[in-house]
Amino acid sequence: MRAVVQRVSSSKVTVDDRITGEISKGLLVLLGVTHEDTSKDVDYMIDKILNLRIFEDENEKMNLSLKDVGGELLVVSQFTLYGDCRKGKRPSFSNAARPDLATKLYEEFVEKAKSQDVVVGTGEFGAHMMVDLTNDGPVTILLESNKSF
Repeated sequence: MRAVVQRVSSSKVTVDDRITGEISKGLLVLLGVTHEDTSKDVDYMIDKILNLRIFEDENEKMNLSLKDVGGELLVVSQFTLYGDCRKGKRPSFSNAARPDLATKLYEEFVEKAKSQDVVVGTGEFGAHMMVDLTNDGPVTILLESNKSF
């Protein structure tokens, strides 16, 4: 499982001129699923993202987590995080999970985040989405559940 995590002062997702998810201060998470992912990957990513200390404390040091600051989470599915561009000019998406598995794990991620008393907004799985954000910092972190980077 891969995630691009961006600290935002606000973010929203729109599908067909309809806002499907919107947050104020918090994290925008672009979430990709590969065919090898399981619930263990979801658990790892939830723990890492909700407790990632990338918000500033009173001394302007990145020392506080989303949970510490009462931030919100916007989760957007993004299979293109598994695009492989090493050969040719057109990305291969063969490492991205098929929609049935990806949907299941994406929804599990969202539900587990909600169970942690975090306000969670979402995109719409499989839809063409427009994502607006104001990146705060900017702070952008790349995570992968198999810890390859």
